[in-house]
Amino acid sequence: MRSEAEGAVPEEEKAVSPEPDPSDGDGRKKQGSFWKELPILIGVALVLALVIKAFAVQAFYIPSGSMENTLQIGDRVLVNKIVYHTRDVKRGDIIVFNGLDSWDPEVEVQEPGNPVSKVLRAIGGAFGVAPNEKDYIKRVIGIPGDKVKCCDAKGRVTVNGTPLDEDSYLFTDPATGERNKPSNDPFEVTVKPGQLWVMGDHRELSYDSRSHRGDPGGGTIPVSRVIGRAFVIVWPLDRLGTLPIPKTFEQPALSAASALLPATPMALGLIGAVPITYLTRRLRHRHQR
Repeated sequence: MRSEAEGAVPEEEKAVSPEPDPSDGDGRKKQGSFWKELPILIGVALVLALVIKAFAVQAFYIPSGSMENTLQIGDRVLVNKIVYHTRDVKRGDIIVFNGLDSWDPEVEVQEPGNPVSKVLRAIGGAFGVAPNEKDYIKRVIGIPGDKVKCCDAKGRVTVNGTPLDEDSYLFTDPATGERNKPSNDPFEVTVKPGQLWVMGDHRELSYDSRSHRGDPGGGTIPVSRVIGRAFVIVWPLDRLGTLPIPKTFEQPALSAASALLPATPMALGLIGAVPITYLTRRLRHRHQR
């Protein structure tokens, strides 16, 4: 009968399983599998990016100086495409809109000469690294019903008779410190329903609503053409920052005045309806007697 000692296997005699060499066998299979899956991963990433771009957030390239100093040539901004499904466009919003068939291109972009260049341009436009001549970026000054005018006795733009303090965003020459005037040309317009009056922050350079007053919309652009609201600068990194609505657009007088404008026809209608309703009831009462 063997003792437990006799049946024991010395530690040094135990079989040792060697570590797998990543350079052969399963290692080569894993590396080959990664390179096969990489195009699929890239494809999925592109599809997801395009879906996000189509429905949620899109990057845009700034091709001109019409919004300086707020936005510089070459800046990339992110545009929220969902926000106007939850609220209306507000005064002071910086919006991107499509000017196809309504405004002439502000920046001439050379058409690609071959199919490959066209594809690269389309991809670049989708990711905000190439300009698009049919998309514009401006600041909303007047919304439907607003009366926008320039200039008052102090040279300011007024909305519904309330002057705007635009010093915080109007273009200022970095060399001379001279600030743009709110407008070199006088204008007065009442914004029609479904339209917006928009202007660039660099007033002396911006080809905005003032320059399109001879167009069918009288310079205004359709709300339906708005792509979304620019809310943040993401490139270059040293200019990273948000794009809030300036405080001057928060003046209670602006909202109070605009609230009265669409209500006036309704109020007049109600005033006129009271005597008509009264006379109708009197005639009906006499007829029943």
